Amino acid sequence: MNPPLKSCKKLCCFFCAMNEPNPLLRTKKLAKCFKEMPFVDDQEHVLVLSSLWNLAMNQPNDPEFPSLGIFQCMANFILKGINHKDWLFKDQNIYIPYYAAHIIGSYTMNKPKFAEKAANSGVIPPLLELLRGKISWVEQRVAIRALGHLANHDISFKKLKDHEVEIMELSMNISSTCLKVIYDSFVRKGETERLKYQCDLLTRGVDGLEFENRKAEEWVSQLQCWSLSLLDCFVKRQKCLKLICNNQSFLKDLSKMWGGLVNKKSPSGIGLIRSLCYSKTGIVSIPSSKEVILSLCNTSRSSDDWQYMAIESLLLILKDTNTRYKVIDYAVFYLKDLVEISSIKGRLKIGEIITQVLLQDYGKIKCGKLKLSEKTERVLEEIWDFKVEKRKKERLMSEKEIKERKYLATQMKKEGNELFRAGDIESGLLKYTKALEFCPSKYRKERIVLYSNRAQCYLLLKNPENVISDTTRAICLSCKNSKNPHSKSLWRRSQAYDMIGLAKESLMDCLLFIHCKKNSKFKGRNGFNVPYYAARLISKQIRATWLFSGVDLSSSQCDHLEEIQE
Repeated sequence: MNPPLKSCKKLCCFFCAMNEPNPLLRTKKLAKCFKEMPFVDDQEHVLVLSSLWNLAMNQPNDPEFPSLGIFQCMANFILKGINHKDWLFKDQNIYIPYYAAHIIGSYTMNKPKFAEKAANSGVIPPLLELLRGKISWVEQRVAIRALGHLANHDISFKKLKDHEVEIMELSMNISSTCLKVIYDSFVRKGETERLKYQCDLLTRGVDGLEFENRKAEEWVSQLQCWSLSLLDCFVKRQKCLKLICNNQSFLKDLSKMWGGLVNKKSPSGIGLIRSLCYSKTGIVSIPSSKEVILSLCNTSRSSDDWQYMAIESLLLILKDTNTRYKVIDYAVFYLKDLVEISSIKGRLKIGEIITQVLLQDYGKIKCGKLKLSEKTERVLEEIWDFKVEKRKKERLMSEKEIKERKYLATQMKKEGNELFRAGDIESGLLKYTKALEFCPSKYRKERIVLYSNRAQCYLLLKNPENVISDTTRAICLSCKNSKNPHSKSLWRRSQAYDMIGLAKESLMDCLLFIHCKKNSKFKGRNGFNVPYYAARLISKQIRATWLFSGVDLSSSQCDHLEEIQE
């Protein structure tokens, strides 16, 4: 921070206060600055708040400024910008509400005491004004970030009680509409049509339309995900659940909100759905939406970072006797492929838990006391035969019998390979199927190859559902003793997802496939290069999953999309 000029004659200069060598005088001067700044016109205020923003971002746990009145100062600045438009549009004051809300959010991020002090200092009303869109989406983004941090701490969450209905309604609306709002108000506009201060805040001095568009995509993802995180704070505390659960249109939208590749840290829609499934109101409402259940099912057997949340949500619904039979006819066809998965991100025995939940009433089905659809009962019987009956039989086999069965499976695989190379795909598929029947359960590597080979047959026969099923099983088996899943299966599943139009799932598999190839021991002499076929598929799916791709585009807007993606 540059020192002020020696000739500085201001009665309350922030930079002079910061440079005061006497600690007691420094504290008094800073406290006075925070108290008086919002009520004094000064062109340096933008520079001061920019410096405070930088300090808050880098030292959010430093107690000095929160103890000297910075929260009330920022609240007053925001209110001044909202209530006095002449001041807001004078000089560079338009930047001030953004910086003020950002500073509040940074200091309330980690420390409950700071959050309590902020709430007691009156930051909630001005933040709510920004949340209502009183200035623009740029300020709305940092306001929802700050409110999310306040809602995350129990002690400051209580201060939001009087506003919880409005906050939830606004957050639902923002998360559903922000893509269109920002596309229409910023992304689709030409370089000269965009508000300069928004461009400056987005790019921090880096020029170029392309960079502005990339940052706009990042910020809209954050706005959507932070809206969902704020909702999640209320849902976890069982507040106003009916507002969300009675809105089937929002639940449908929610299942599609994933944040894109620019905001991978947020669980977004899946995280909120999982929280809803822990409530009685949510667990009754979620199964009523086929779109939500299908989204959970697809995510449960994908390479999505939040795969476990989708599985957990489905299991919560299946464990509840009031909702189990509303979803089992869907869920069983996806979860059956996961019964051998050992762990996901440190969570152990996932496959065993899935098996137990799926088979929890199988005894009633076998004795005729419970009737499900014929297809569902057949799948449950397959799971029972594989996970229970086959294990029993193999435990009774001698080591010699086990090895003989492995040998037979190996021979059948070789025959299947020969048939495949000769172009007899269907006969090769049958051989791989027979080999899987013979191959003992403990020979995981052999079964990975058999499932993956059979998946390749299904791929050539244009049967994507069976490709996804077999490759998922191979991937589940490969994750037990290896850090990386079976790369060939990832690539085949990515192609199958592409065939049925699941662009996000295809993209995530393709990216993980490249990651596995990159980490492979068998690299070429010149290092690793992304295979051309994978690069093409990634390019296609990135276009399909672009955050603004769902916005209703006119032909001229499509041209703009072409430019951005190129």
